[in-house]
Amino acid sequence: MNSYLLGVDIGTQGVKAALFDLEGNMMSSGFIPSRLHQPEPGVTEEDAEFQVDSVCRAIETCVKESGIDSSGIKALAIDGQMAGVIGVGEDGMAVTPYDSWLDTRCAPYILKMDEIAGERILNKTGNPPSFNHGPKKLWWKNERPDTYKKIRKFVQPGGYAAMRLCGLSGDQAFIDNTYLHFSGFSDTEAGTWDGELIKAFNFDEEKLPRIVLPTEIIGNMTKEMAAKCGLSGPIPVAAGCGDTAASFLSCGAVKPGICVDVAGTASVFASTAEKFCADTETRTLGCGASATPGLWHPYAYINGGGMNLEWFIKEILGRDQKDPDRFEGLFGDLQSLSKTDPLFIPHMTGRVSPSRPAMRGTFAGLERTHDKKTMFMSILESVALEYGIYRQSLLKMAPSLKLKEIRITGGGDASKVWKEMKSGVLQIPVTSITRNQGAPLGSAIIAGCAAGLFKNPAEGAEKWIKTGESISCPVEYYPHFEKRTIKYEKLLNIMDEFYNPGE
Repeated sequence: MNSYLLGVDIGTQGVKAALFDLEGNMMSSGFIPSRLHQPEPGVTEEDAEFQVDSVCRAIETCVKESGIDSSGIKALAIDGQMAGVIGVGEDGMAVTPYDSWLDTRCAPYILKMDEIAGERILNKTGNPPSFNHGPKKLWWKNERPDTYKKIRKFVQPGGYAAMRLCGLSGDQAFIDNTYLHFSGFSDTEAGTWDGELIKAFNFDEEKLPRIVLPTEIIGNMTKEMAAKCGLSGPIPVAAGCGDTAASFLSCGAVKPGICVDVAGTASVFASTAEKFCADTETRTLGCGASATPGLWHPYAYINGGGMNLEWFIKEILGRDQKDPDRFEGLFGDLQSLSKTDPLFIPHMTGRVSPSRPAMRGTFAGLERTHDKKTMFMSILESVALEYGIYRQSLLKMAPSLKLKEIRITGGGDASKVWKEMKSGVLQIPVTSITRNQGAPLGSAIIAGCAAGLFKNPAEGAEKWIKTGESISCPVEYYPHFEKRTIKYEKLLNIMDEFYNPGE
């Protein structure tokens, strides 16, 4: 009988399950769209049980489409959105909705955490306070005290879905180490909770879950949930990891100097390093554990960076977001770029890296000669320029790190000019992945490790991941992008002062 591995990704746009054979070939996939609940500005939630149901339906679709004997599936791993939280009760069931990474209600607690223990949080967790676990947990404690009392543990969507598949109780809740830099209360390098940070905010330590590695088997699927997933019987479930960690693994970022561009809903820039390091100088980059033991990923991201393209399509151009030709006529080329092009600030709901919750999006330098294509190209360029700022911070933090290439995954891989812009700003090649299956592939590799089929994630990646086309921006464009990066950084500073909540 043939053997298979399942990888599931709980993303912002939806849940995707993918089935792989042991050579890394995707046999089939299933996708269920998300249902975001945004009743008022600043609020973004999801029904945690709908996410679990979506996982089951995506797996069922995937298995049915493949036509395989599901008893050949050796293990399953789930990755998910990283910076949000779900509160679970004693019985392991959600008592809160999923408080999304896009939800900005916790902004006052970002400032509070930074004021009370910002430096320790940065040094210990590897990430300054932002729209992530720490401020969100404090928001629930202080703004929803009745609900907070019912919470046994705080978990993330991937962990919650795995718990539900295996019928785990609240006391069996877990978090894997790739999420710890978002926690607000961890010693990330040591892989433990930090007593001083917990005490500084009078937080209830018992509400923090146990810490595990991504490849640890946390249980076997219950018969009931296996049936709901269309499986012939229960299979082992690994702890899994964060969606960005899974995406980095799916790009083969298992050696120092390999960078990753997750060009999806969020625009994520990451590198791979051998040492844990905190960005104490610019407070821009977080540093999280890699799914590969012994490696670290310094990274930063634009909150909803990829969503800005869809915003422009819908709100400015009035085009149907479901139309496959909605981007027609908008992509220019390098030859069309000009030093007088407008600059766009992509932080429509606040800047995350570094944390500037009050900042908002901006077009600057508009002229009447600028058309829709010019404005759209400026939105693309803003991501590349933001990556340039991230690169500067990275090299200040780890000056000996040699950046070799940036591997791209996500929808942004389809745009040649966008890749050329990123290459021009970063001055390294942008390389595509031939198996661009994203986070589900990374999760399947983790499932393979849990099942004993790979020695470690790096071995799985070496076997499965192959690179494809590599695009380099012509060097004659380097000076243009260097000047644009300087202007962009100046504009960021101006906007930071403009939106300063203390003013």
